[in-house]
Amino acid sequence: MAVPKHKISKARSGQRKSQWKLTPLNLAACPQCHVLKLPHRVCPECGYYNGKQVITIKEKKSGSR
Repeated sequence: MAVPKHKISKARSGQRKSQWKLTPLNLAACPQCHVLKLPHRVCPECGYYNGKQVITIKEKKSGSR
């Protein structure tokens, strides 16, 4: 069974745990509609991917209830 030879101080383990954090999303602009989207994904606004129409987007209804 492996046993550590020396005690790991609280400061050292705290320094190691301080590097665990969230990173911001890497967004890219769509070349068709210029909306920010995740790279290598179909644009949710216009439905284009790699210069081709991949999915058709239904028009949103605007009006009162």
